[in-house]
Amino acid sequence: MTYKHIYKYFALLLLVSSCGKEVKEVKKAIRPVQFQEVGYIGGEKIRTFSGTAKTDKIINLSFRNNGIISKFNIRLGQIVKKGELLGTLDNVQSRLSYEQAVSSLNSAASQMNTAKLSLNRIRTLYEKGGASLSDFESAKNSYKTAQESHESAKRSVSIQEEQIRYGFLYAPENGIIATVNAEIDENVTAGQNIAVLNAGTDMEIYLGIPESVINRVKPKMKVEVSFTAIPNKKYLGEVTEISPSVDSNTATYPVRLKIINPSEEIKTGMAANVTFDFGSATKFDLKTLIVPAKAVGEDANGRFVFLIEDGRVKKQKIKVGTLTTNGFEILEGLKVGQKIATAGLQTLLDGQDVKM
Repeated sequence: MTYKHIYKYFALLLLVSSCGKEVKEVKKAIRPVQFQEVGYIGGEKIRTFSGTAKTDKIINLSFRNNGIISKFNIRLGQIVKKGELLGTLDNVQSRLSYEQAVSSLNSAASQMNTAKLSLNRIRTLYEKGGASLSDFESAKNSYKTAQESHESAKRSVSIQEEQIRYGFLYAPENGIIATVNAEIDENVTAGQNIAVLNAGTDMEIYLGIPESVINRVKPKMKVEVSFTAIPNKKYLGEVTEISPSVDSNTATYPVRLKIINPSEEIKTGMAANVTFDFGSATKFDLKTLIVPAKAVGEDANGRFVFLIEDGRVKKQKIKVGTLTTNGFEILEGLKVGQKIATAGLQTLLDGQDVKM
């Protein structure tokens, strides 16, 4: 066998060996990132945010005592009137405590009457010289103690009567039962939520507004409200409350508004789209690029952001100006329409693959 044949033989063995191995492709994890387009202050005139509809008065119903529910007149969607009996507890322990308190009151009343009779007898003897002053004072003290015990027993009876009344649940307001969280024969504790009553007359929308526009939202500002569940209908809303602090769970500022022209079609929990018209931008706004403060990082070379281009992040050096309530004013390094990462800058790497 020549060297040429030996070389072909080993080449064939190598080819067969490599074909027998399974080639595994390692998929690289692509990190998702939050992003925002670079824009001017006030550059967006119309903005729409998502919210949730709720009545302006929601009451969590609960008993003020422990026990087993013996009567339960609560159904989902039920219309109730103020003062209507909704549930009763079979609170045996409270009734037993009440009976013991009544027994103690009767005993205290008997002791007080006995002490009073004794005081009257010793007073008569004392006035006739048949009893000493110390006996008279002792009888007065005994009567006073018996009176105090009687008053304490009366208060105890009142408290136990109140505990029995706590076993009855009455509707605190007119409204509609929105949620039912208990059943008859269920053992419940004091303060445990058993139902939710929608008692409000007005319908409100709760939503979160990002820091980039929160300062443009003003009290009594008019907005347009629409619902996915109610197509082809628009409602007028008015801003009633603006939170001065951010919600740590959503990183937005809670805002509440009421619907000026509500209808029975709007139900609590419906998803709402709230459209704000912030009006035209000022000349200053049209000249000022702004990015959120959380999107700006700093290292030994100065301030930077992470640009998102073609599925990758790129570390971009920038020059910032004034820190405003909307974020950093950008003097150099960015232009309108570029996309930048707005969260997790500490864990991003230059050139890292990401998805928006």
